[in-house]
Amino acid sequence: MVSANGSEVGSSHVTERCTISHKVKEDDVNLFNSLPHVRRLSEFQKDELMGKVVLVRFDSNVLLGEKQDKHAKVFISGLSTIKYLHEAGAKVILISSWSVKTNSKLHSPDSISAYMSSILKLKVVPMKSFPGYELPKMEDLLTPRIYLFENLSKFKEDLANCSKFSEELCSGVDIFVNDAFFQSHKVLASTVGVTSFCYASVAGFQFEEGLVQLKKAFGTKGNPYIAMVGGGNLVEKAAAVQYFVSNADGLIFVGNMAFQIMHALGLPVPKNLVEAGAFKEAIKIIKLANSRNIPILLPKDFWCMNDHLKKRELVPAHCILEGSSPFALGPSSLEEITTLLSNSKKIVWIGPVKFGLSIQDSHGTSILAKVLGKLSQGDCDITVVGNMACKALMGESTISTSCNIIKLAVVVWEFLKGRKLPGLMALDKGYPYRIDWHAIYDDPAKPLLVDIGSGNGLFLFGMASKRKDMNFLGLEMNGKLVKRCLEAVHQSGLKNGYFIETNATSTFRSIVSGYPGKLAFASIQCPNPDFNKPEHRWKMVQRSLIEAIEDLLSSDGKVFLQSDIEAVALRMKQQFLKYGNGKFIIDHQEEWLMENPFGVQSDWEQHVLRRGAPMYRLMLSKSTR
Repeated sequence: MVSANGSEVGSSHVTERCTISHKVKEDDVNLFNSLPHVRRLSEFQKDELMGKVVLVRFDSNVLLGEKQDKHAKVFISGLSTIKYLHEAGAKVILISSWSVKTNSKLHSPDSISAYMSSILKLKVVPMKSFPGYELPKMEDLLTPRIYLFENLSKFKEDLANCSKFSEELCSGVDIFVNDAFFQSHKVLASTVGVTSFCYASVAGFQFEEGLVQLKKAFGTKGNPYIAMVGGGNLVEKAAAVQYFVSNADGLIFVGNMAFQIMHALGLPVPKNLVEAGAFKEAIKIIKLANSRNIPILLPKDFWCMNDHLKKRELVPAHCILEGSSPFALGPSSLEEITTLLSNSKKIVWIGPVKFGLSIQDSHGTSILAKVLGKLSQGDCDITVVGNMACKALMGESTISTSCNIIKLAVVVWEFLKGRKLPGLMALDKGYPYRIDWHAIYDDPAKPLLVDIGSGNGLFLFGMASKRKDMNFLGLEMNGKLVKRCLEAVHQSGLKNGYFIETNATSTFRSIVSGYPGKLAFASIQCPNPDFNKPEHRWKMVQRSLIEAIEDLLSSDGKVFLQSDIEAVALRMKQQFLKYGNGKFIIDHQEEWLMENPFGVQSDWEQHVLRRGAPMYRLMLSKSTR
């Protein structure tokens, strides 16, 4: 191998070619700090699911694969999601997309249904139309069934994340369960769009297992930690490679990216192997490695095919000539890789051992798999990402069950680039962990007012300044607004006001139930003030939210509702009276309150009143009768 900062090339040569300065922190920002805590199916008690219609987006690559490992955790957890819902008495509707590549033996919904029935040991019935149009009558809901919707790949609306298509998929549906973690890098109607039309959107057991695999791969420590990176397209994956350089103790390149590093180091590389635009990214990676004093190891020799003589020959890495095509790692390279890996305590291998336009280097892959198989028997923490590498490793008799196998690499690359995964971000932000209320408030025994959909926080800040005898909590889905509000809380030193980024429709109970004091007020003001989409304004006022408020509100508690759209205010009023278990009564004689009873206006309320438009306000009291 050739070290990017070793004796054969020399760091002085690198310095001459790299004129840009680069500083790096020893511990790069932990990617897991950016992952939201999402609500999970495991948090639902079975009695909460009884009679509910649940839409499950499963991953066909996990459950329908032709050569599927039925002992793999992701496969078992995928089945567990469906069985758990069925056993709870829910009506389950399965949706996914598949092709001949997924399983050549499965084509029609009927064949897929029969196959799913066989692996679940439960009857799966194919659906011929959208869920809402084919659901059985209410009297038939007592018999839980599992339905399979037709192949989503037939609908271009899924890839386009069409809102109308998402709404049709959710017609009659109560809860959405995303159990397709390895599709979470995509923006699909069936993973992202549908979350706008269900009162709860949660992670299934397979989705949870995917997050566990990520944490095991990149959230654990072990030194020395070596990252082995295969494949090509350095320009697209540069951010992910920089993550490895910032966190690992060394890098080994076993794919086309090696040629881009070699080219940046000034080594001769055939033009057809140089990736356009990769030079600048390779320079950054080399400088970053040098600043941390970690090695970047590149192949020392290759097996090449001479295009003129049609002859296979062993060529040193710095002697590849034009007209010579490398297709496999040479013996010296494999020997040095083996030596380096043998001394490691943590190894992540992502991407295929592949050079030029050739197929994967099966000989090199096999040798590396044997090395990792033996190391997995000891105390080395090993993760292998990518279908071909995983297939090779699974073929080794010495592989330990503790080895972390992630077959689908795309979502992992996206994660390592620091990009937010749309399928993950669309799920309800939940707070199943304990909230340290004493760290948030000076006195968490004070009565609490929760403003649902707190926006830019103007109402809450005004109330917190006016009423020092109470605590105030804002629940808001817009992360940017929450961040600004929390910065203002910190700068002002406010000790009776706080904000949480969440979808209160499904997380209100889990958050507020742990508050030490009593819930005195809940307010919903001008939900979704969007003139272009007035139908979205009442989506947050779902039955589950109303029931949670009624259950947690103190005996003398109140609910304040207002909107600038009379139809929205009227619907909120009707929903609370309908689903409030008979516990809510209107607190005034007039139909709508003329004045804001708090004397503190929200930003949108001020905007509406400046236009001279009316506000429709309502105060409900919790009745003890």
